[in-house]
Amino acid sequence: TLFSDHWMACHVVCVRGVAVSVERRNADRFALQVMIGLCLIWGVQQVMIKWAAPDIAPVMQAAGRSGISALLVGLLICWKGGWDQVGNTWRGGLLAGALFGLEFFFISEGLQLTTAAHMSVFLYTAPIFTALGVHFLLASERLRPLQWLGILLAFLGIAIAFAGGVSWDNLDRSMLLGDFFGILAGACWGATTVVVRASRLSDAPVTLTLFYQLMVGFVGLLLIALFSGQITHVNLTTVAVASVLFQGLVVSFFSYLVWFWLLRRYLAANLAVFSFMTPLFGVTFGVILLGEELSLNFIIGAVLVLLGITFVSAEQWVRRRLRKALGQ
Repeated sequence: TLFSDHWMACHVVCVRGVAVSVERRNADRFALQVMIGLCLIWGVQQVMIKWAAPDIAPVMQAAGRSGISALLVGLLICWKGGWDQVGNTWRGGLLAGALFGLEFFFISEGLQLTTAAHMSVFLYTAPIFTALGVHFLLASERLRPLQWLGILLAFLGIAIAFAGGVSWDNLDRSMLLGDFFGILAGACWGATTVVVRASRLSDAPVTLTLFYQLMVGFVGLLLIALFSGQITHVNLTTVAVASVLFQGLVVSFFSYLVWFWLLRRYLAANLAVFSFMTPLFGVTFGVILLGEELSLNFIIGAVLVLLGITFVSAEQWVRRRLRKALGQ
């Protein structure tokens, strides 16, 4: 997710790989309340996947949620229109969908090795990878000094979270691999946004772009589950069904539509700052609901990662706040 906020009334923002061009205003109390609700939903997502993992393989959960959401978004397109742009956008759509599928493959595999708290933080490194990608592809989105500082802080935080103050012999190799999968998932998320920004998908309806990601991701994840043997790891318990339905109906469909509705009404940079509550909620839910433990180096690293992401995604908002604090 990369939030671009220019000093004008009309902006273009790319979130979850979807471009939206609208006139927006500053976030108010209502926007904050809605964002808290959305961040709670997004933050608990990784916890739900890990909670249901004994009953249904995470990759099957990802396939199920994508299939349910793709069906609903497809019906929404039939109602509102958008299929006429398939001929011009299908190539970019297939690539964006493949990256989307890879993102959830890495999330699924990573959650079997690491904690939901770790995954929640490393997944949200996506803006860093998006910023680097568009920096080299789009002249209008070159990184500024504060953003480069944010990237440096984020990667420093990752290094500390991985191994800060701990000898290599004492590292949990499985957790380390799971954390690395979380970063790869964030990179795939960031690459998805870059593909959309640099292709004809940038002018396509948000519903069509989302449909590409969900549908291609569904097919790809189902094939991965089939060839890896995980397709048989499905026990339709209450927890398993609740997890898939929550992800498919609430996360991938309802919350994304509410998110795009907010983007059409409020400044993206304001919402970007609020959205950083998501990994904080993810960590909190992981500790409370799953009993996960947090090491000191992870806490320090996570703070640096979130600070770096803030500098990258909401650079102009941060710069305005710094100027105000300094009385300039």
